[in-house]
Amino acid sequence: MAVTLTPSAANHVTRYLKKRGKGVGVRLGVKTTGCSGLAYQLEYVDELTPEDVVFEELGVKVLVDPKSLAYIDGTQLDFVKEGLNEGFRFNNPNERDRCGCGESFRV
Repeated sequence: MAVTLTPSAANHVTRYLKKRGKGVGVRLGVKTTGCSGLAYQLEYVDELTPEDVVFEELGVKVLVDPKSLAYIDGTQLDFVKEGLNEGFRFNNPNERDRCGCGESFRV
């Protein structure tokens, strides 16, 4: 079981945490929503909780709750810039379908 980051994603998270002046990493999870059923949640985290599953890649901690891990195991978190837009991209091998608007996915 693993969740990984690309160098671009790790660099972005590290820079943002330094700018914030606090934080231990990012929490990646899923919530039920949208046309296809699940949507990614990503937030910066200031402290660990006992149930967190912790992955560390390139010096950055990625925290995942055990329920979400079943849906995102093997996911690679990337940070991409396309023209004027930039943001995180989730490369999840478990995705079977994605809604047309890109907000949600199905496994």
